[in-house]
Amino acid sequence: MADYLADVKKYDAGASADAVDKIVKHLGIALRNRDSSLVSCTDPKELDRVRENWIGKKLGIADAAKANASIEKTCKAMQAD
Repeated sequence: MADYLADVKKYDAGASADAVDKIVKHLGIALRNRDSSLVSCTDPKELDRVRENWIGKKLGIADAAKANASIEKTCKAMQAD
């Protein structure tokens, strides 16, 4: 858990351990496999899944433009990782 919190804090210094713990528990086994723990920002089908399943269903954001902007911002911020 500490490793995940440290990684998240690189992008959000104010992230709470409780919030990160909930995300880790939700993602569960997907985080154990490097391929399933990452999102390919160059794969349109994968980005569609992120937009529909994570942003749409889990975060409740139905506005496609807002979802796309969030994906683009996140991909750009994490490009070096």
